[in-house]
Amino acid sequence: MAAGQEAAAARLCGRRHARRRAQPDVRGRVRDSETADPGAGQRREPARGRAGRRPASARSRAGGDAGRTAACARAARRRSVVGRPIAGEPRGTALSTSSTPVEQPGGAPPAHRSGHVAIVGRPNVGKSTLLNRVVGQKLSITSDRPQTTRHRIAGIVTRPDAQLVFIDSPGYQTRKSNALNRVLNRTAVQVATDADVVVLVCDARAWTPADERFAKLLPTDRPVLLAVNKIDAVPDKARLLELVKKATACREFDEVVPISARTGRQVSLLLDLCAARLPEGPALYDADSLTDRSERFLAAELIREKLFRQLGDELPYDSTVEIEMFEELPKLRRIHAAILVEREGQKPIVLGARGERIKRIASDARHDLEKLFGCKVYLELFVKVKSGWAATEQSLRAYGYE
Repeated sequence: MAAGQEAAAARLCGRRHARRRAQPDVRGRVRDSETADPGAGQRREPARGRAGRRPASARSRAGGDAGRTAACARAARRRSVVGRPIAGEPRGTALSTSSTPVEQPGGAPPAHRSGHVAIVGRPNVGKSTLLNRVVGQKLSITSDRPQTTRHRIAGIVTRPDAQLVFIDSPGYQTRKSNALNRVLNRTAVQVATDADVVVLVCDARAWTPADERFAKLLPTDRPVLLAVNKIDAVPDKARLLELVKKATACREFDEVVPISARTGRQVSLLLDLCAARLPEGPALYDADSLTDRSERFLAAELIREKLFRQLGDELPYDSTVEIEMFEELPKLRRIHAAILVEREGQKPIVLGARGERIKRIASDARHDLEKLFGCKVYLELFVKVKSGWAATEQSLRAYGYE
């Protein structure tokens, strides 16, 4: 067995290894004191547009579940989730977060680091769940359907030693060749290209040819970490080690970290490893920013999530949500949204018998929006036929697809 694989086996099995471990370093042990991971937020554009940087004071708080819960509660009570981005940057939502600084050799004070961390991978490996875990709040939508995420979604983790701007991305897949899939695949690759650090997420249950194809597209001139997600579904550590051997035979990784985004296991370790690899520099956002995405955008995404979850495979992927009216009042949000479908025959699918299905979609979306915005939400949904809205890349740009 090669030295690197032997070290990987030792870490996955919780044993010490006599020899110095070679890259990739497989982090397989969980600290007994590990709890839910610190929060973060989002930003639309990754490493582009960094000229607008200026220092932003970090606001720290005590660690632990109680501190995180209190911070989330304070954020929920704010009049608006829109925060205070640094001059020249888009507006964002507000939530103060902090974590333990990454220790430096010799006990020297850690230099502050900041930058962008891309979360990439094939569909349904848990990228959005990972982003929501590090943020500590639901921002990126999830479902069992591939490519539920269609836009780059940024989440900002502010710590005393670093500010990490995590970028969620669409799942990369090559089964379909339509305009929408081409745009989503291009976005997935671009997110990795623009980032300072790349986290490739794979499913612990299998390393597939699709994983290998996408891994080879990732840049080689910056740190790439492999996050082996859903380890709670694979108790057999020998099986995990076999997956690691296949993945590292494909390309080199700076670190290999088995995690569970669902439970939070080893996610804080992944954050520390990413923070240590960011370039030194001031924060990109004020310390209380959670995401650069507007409330209007978040509303459309949450409605689309409920649409996907309610309809399953009944509705084609060429459907989307358009916010036609968004009114922000002190203790209320009024939202009128249109669900766009391609054909007249698809409207009854969304409406359901006697309109029951669209009522459930609206009710579920309203519940999540009220939790996110911290106020009452009046939500009215319509179904409209918009033939050809996803037919070309040019038409997709009109609906915010990059």
